[in-house]
Amino acid sequence: MLIEILVLCLISYLIGSIPFGVLLARAQHVDIRTQGSGNIGATNVARVLGKKAGLITLLGDLLKGLFVVAGAGQLYEKPILIALAGIMVFLGHLYSIFLRFKGGKGVATSLGLFLYIMPWATGCAVVVFSVSLWISGFVSMSSILAAMSMPLFAIYFKLPLPYVYLAVIVGLFTLQRHSDNILRLIEGTESKFFKK
Repeated sequence: MLIEILVLCLISYLIGSIPFGVLLARAQHVDIRTQGSGNIGATNVARVLGKKAGLITLLGDLLKGLFVVAGAGQLYEKPILIALAGIMVFLGHLYSIFLRFKGGKGVATSLGLFLYIMPWATGCAVVVFSVSLWISGFVSMSSILAAMSMPLFAIYFKLPLPYVYLAVIVGLFTLQRHSDNILRLIEGTESKFFKK
């Protein structure tokens, strides 16, 4: 069983490591890591390469999270193993082996995995994100608020503890990965995704 768990972790991490934003940009002869904010995620890809490219990146990152936990869910019934697959695909995106252990912020990937394991809680978090984005125009602030609300919604819907812990871990990593954005928000220099 231990070998099986290790294989699950490895496969989940490797799938999470696939940098869709980097690959898409490279196909257009652009190194997304040197453009815009330097982030490999959908927001920066959309700013640099356009909304269509951003949407494709969003879907790619979302689907890898969804695919991994859905696969784990088909193989195992224990929430702890599904949550373990979830954290590994998330960490794969943050610390991609294909990018020398650098990566994105994990928002889309976490959205994908949460859509599978806690759809109602995720729906509520998406509402938080959407309302925040509509009011503020800041993707970073909206992502942080949505991520930090996930554990609360997981508790409210009485989900298994491994899923609550996963939501807490993802929330803390999301907060850490957005530290520069938080400073810019405080300083008033953060870029808005769109202007009303």
